[in-house]
Amino acid sequence: MNRIPRTVWALGIVSLFMDLSSEIIHALLPLFLTTTLGVSVAFVGLIDGIAEATASISKVFSGYVSDRIGRRKPLILIGYGLGALSKPLFALAGSAPVVLGARFADRIGKGLRGAPRDALVADVTPKAIRGRAFGLRQSLDTVGAFAGPLLAMVLMAAFADDMRQVFWIAVIPAILAVLCVIFGVEEPRDHGQQSAARAPIVFADLKRLDRPFWIVVAIGVVFALARFSEAFLILRASGEGLPLTFAPAVLVVMNVVYALGAYPAGIASDKYPAHLLLAWGLAFLILADLALALWPGLVGAFTGIAFWGLHMALTQGLMAKLVADRAPSELRGSAFGLFNLASGVAMLAASVLAGLLWDLAGVRSTFLAGAGFAAIAACALLLSRSKSGQNLQEAPGT
Repeated sequence: MNRIPRTVWALGIVSLFMDLSSEIIHALLPLFLTTTLGVSVAFVGLIDGIAEATASISKVFSGYVSDRIGRRKPLILIGYGLGALSKPLFALAGSAPVVLGARFADRIGKGLRGAPRDALVADVTPKAIRGRAFGLRQSLDTVGAFAGPLLAMVLMAAFADDMRQVFWIAVIPAILAVLCVIFGVEEPRDHGQQSAARAPIVFADLKRLDRPFWIVVAIGVVFALARFSEAFLILRASGEGLPLTFAPAVLVVMNVVYALGAYPAGIASDKYPAHLLLAWGLAFLILADLALALWPGLVGAFTGIAFWGLHMALTQGLMAKLVADRAPSELRGSAFGLFNLASGVAMLAASVLAGLLWDLAGVRSTFLAGAGFAAIAACALLLSRSKSGQNLQEAPGT
């Protein structure tokens, strides 16, 4: 039986340490910005929107560059290195622009390392166990996503709610992640030649992407508009009386539900039409927004947070599958590049709009607007299915 290569284990541990570091900070950052630095919720939305859009857009090009230079590890190291270098800036930040710069650098790093890291997993793993290898790396990454907010709560209690002290502790796992890349990650010896990699977006080929693909892009954009940054979930729970020490519990609950639902959702995606799962995902997002808007107290807030996690489980992997199904195999790089670009810009707009609504019209308006965009996405989903006469899961010509 083939063993999972050492490099895959190393990349999984790297992901664990960096996610541990990032989630310690992200679980507290919205409250740090609003209570310590005194910025508006609109600016919180702007920071998170720019950060996530940056990650989505930089993903478009990183895989192409790693193919072009014939090396994976340099980009992986630069990506994790940028993430580690950004961490002390959060502890030192005396103004919101410094936080924005730190988030920008961190998310560029995330975008740079993602595609080369996944490509390296495929490079070093025999095809027969490739699924297990990717599953292992994702599982270790998820451990960091759970452990980060949990550790943040422990540290907040230990340091009497001093968020800067907690941010300094978050630097340690980030450094460990970089050291694991340097000393634990190895590339195949025969993977050092430059390749004639295909650019991720070739505009001359756009006319070859048919209407069904653009329908998926349109639905993805409306999905992104309906699902703004999780920072607003933390702010909502805090506004309902969640003590500062326990603010990271918001991400713990969301990620637990997400992780528990993702695998059954993946099984279901092989058995049921894509439009059905997307519809259920939108239904849970609408329920999440309505609970967060209309159900007062922490019970309502955490019910909405749990529904948010269910929405993520049902839709995140499925949208990528739809893009792959709707694009010719030789244009998939361009297709994913366009989809990430459109979704990233939409996420930026969604987070900025959510913050402005929060400040100008109140908390409820933010989540009611999210429910409205989710309803629009559901209508677009039904319209696309009725006009195409086929399930979204079917590729053209099947």
